[in-house]
Amino acid sequence: MDKIKFLFKKSIEQILKNLGKHDEYNCRLPGGGLLHIESGLPYLIVYRKKTKDVGTKEIVLSEACYLVIGRKDFKGYQNLIFALADHFSTKYESYLLFELFSGPENSTNFSMKGPAELLPKTLKVLENGLQQINLIVPNIQIGTRMENTNSRHPDGRRPLLSIEKTKQCGALLLGLEVPPIYRDVKNRLYPVFFREFHNFLTKAMQQAIYDFIRIQTVCGVTSYNALGQRYPKEKVFEIDRKLSDIENSYQFLWLVSPSNIHNIKNTFFDSGFETILDYHYRLLPIDPDLLKRKLYELRIEKIEDPTLSYIFRQKREELDHQISMLNERGTANFFYNSIRLHHGIERELKEEAENLLKHLPETNSEDNEDSRMDTQEFAALAQKEIDFLKKQDNSFTCKIHIRKDLNIMMVSQGDLYIPADYNVKRYEAEALIQHEVGIHALTYFNGNQQPFKQLSVGLADYDPMQEGLAVFFEYMADGLSTNRLRTLAGRVIAGWARLNGKDFKKIFELLVKEYGFSKTRGFNITSRIMQGGGLLKDIIYLKGLLKLMHYLKNGGKIEPLLSGKFGFHHIETIQQLTERNILKPPVLKPRYLLDLNFEAKVETIRQGLPVYNMVCDSIPKETQIANK
Repeated sequence: MDKIKFLFKKSIEQILKNLGKHDEYNCRLPGGGLLHIESGLPYLIVYRKKTKDVGTKEIVLSEACYLVIGRKDFKGYQNLIFALADHFSTKYESYLLFELFSGPENSTNFSMKGPAELLPKTLKVLENGLQQINLIVPNIQIGTRMENTNSRHPDGRRPLLSIEKTKQCGALLLGLEVPPIYRDVKNRLYPVFFREFHNFLTKAMQQAIYDFIRIQTVCGVTSYNALGQRYPKEKVFEIDRKLSDIENSYQFLWLVSPSNIHNIKNTFFDSGFETILDYHYRLLPIDPDLLKRKLYELRIEKIEDPTLSYIFRQKREELDHQISMLNERGTANFFYNSIRLHHGIERELKEEAENLLKHLPETNSEDNEDSRMDTQEFAALAQKEIDFLKKQDNSFTCKIHIRKDLNIMMVSQGDLYIPADYNVKRYEAEALIQHEVGIHALTYFNGNQQPFKQLSVGLADYDPMQEGLAVFFEYMADGLSTNRLRTLAGRVIAGWARLNGKDFKKIFELLVKEYGFSKTRGFNITSRIMQGGGLLKDIIYLKGLLKLMHYLKNGGKIEPLLSGKFGFHHIETIQQLTERNILKPPVLKPRYLLDLNFEAKVETIRQGLPVYNMVCDSIPKETQIANK
């Protein structure tokens, strides 16, 4: 970072020269001032240092181009602003100077100061954005007024530039007075409210600035999302690394699945479905108390970028819940935290599950040995898919582990784990490989190519999208069978029953007697939902598929969802970070995304294909007729 002690003509010329050498330029200025400019953007947010003004400067520090004016040499700062505007307006045909300052302590109004006749649309965009803040402000109504004035600076302060000067340097000057409702009368910040206020204000400002850029300049920015900072600070990457280290210090699903599952199953069946052994769990490799201490030592509140701060706070909260659950395995508290972690079960989801089970009777055809695939053969098929993805990028890796102490197949940290006694129908094998390798391992790798490790381990509540995508690609591979879809529905029914206080035997009987599941399938569903004392993770498969179908029906595209592991509520955030060039598009693409029939099959979903018609195996003709 450069440091300028005096804003003389020569030092300002040096700043302009240095700007051309860097995509991101930072410079310390006299009196505690600071200049931060990222290339390709024809605007500057300006803030003047002020006593007892907590919070206001922090709003500015999250912007891609800002100037904090120090406490001395104001004339030098005026010369610097003129030089910057003159330099960039020559390149972009115009330049926006946007001064932000707080109003009186009792103010409840935004005041926009500028030339209403010159920028009517830009100011209207700003006004509309500012009015959205009323969605989060309790008890009071925040007003927005436009002042068509040449005095666009704080009361009692000198203007940044005279109107005549702005014309000379090709700039346009706006002022925005902000009601300081984010702090109390003693100048103490309301931190939780301030975060929301900051988010809303930043979005409103960026939308207005983008409108100015689009109309008044020749800059190539294509969206307001591209106006955030493109070069996160090192402290952001440090927090990201530490969050990932905490999550990677344990394997949550591994630690909440019983190590004696085979004994539990054999005893339950041998006893005529009466005796249920206690679940035994693997020893914890971590101390939950120490891990939580590390978690809350992370200074996430110091991240200036509101978008990044938001996703890291979410992740910390999710890890907090997971660590608590590890410490509570086998207790009622485990289940309560599972409800919080997976957001319970909406009635609509339960009704969709019942609808699927109504339309899709279980198929019980006897299979000969040739129609099924054992663990070794399945692993060999999975290796072929790994080799296919490796052709897209030679650095892709996915190791295959065959384990005797597993009851489920899963991908963990990019590797595939298969139970030693795994057995699957041949026509389902390709679909399940697309599920595990084609989505879970692929998005782990794509996330690993991003600057933030969180995109490989998963942002908060990423599971519904991951499993929704994985089941969707089972459908694309023509391997989404009746029994597979029934299983996903059965997991929701089992979760609903657990929420209503049903125990292992009651849930098993419900699935077998009322919904027609085979005893083996009923046991598998029940044993998974009862892990730890009650784990609702299994509901997310159907939940995620339904959300994904809704997303597609509204015009959503699949490819942007593959750049890492994140949730449906992160889609706009990921898009924004991609447009800011912080994140990359996906490196690997699933096999069936490249299939010639991909768009045609997606179109059937957009046209309203019912979930029960996504199955690949035959449905009795009378059922098909009833479904029409």
